[in-house]
Amino acid sequence: QVQLVESGGGTVQAGGSLRLSCAAPTTVFTGNDVLWYRQAPGKQRIRLGRVTADGMSTEEEAVKGRFSISRDDNRSTVYLQMNNLKPEDTGVYYCNTPWGLSLRYWGQGTQVTVSS
Repeated sequence: QVQLVESGGGTVQAGGSLRLSCAAPTTVFTGNDVLWYRQAPGKQRIRLGRVTADGMSTEEEAVKGRFSISRDDNRSTVYLQMNNLKPEDTGVYYCNTPWGLSLRYWGQGTQVTVSS
């Protein structure tokens, strides 16, 4: 069973920063990649990046240099650090694992609103 809980969203002014968290039982994260996604209002969900089981992260071009992904397996938590936020970063942010994706599972996500 996949149980992912996203948190840390909020409202921030353009240029600000937020750190999102993705928590799950150890059995969900151990040995698995974790991915972050964003769904902007009226748009499809897009992938932002991923962190591999051994801690290597890659971010998509749209957010590279501003967003970074990390994990703390001791806390069974994955983070999305977002800097220099822009109004177009507004949306609901989700994390997931390859297993969750195969099940078409999505958590509730966390809302991020960036005001100009």
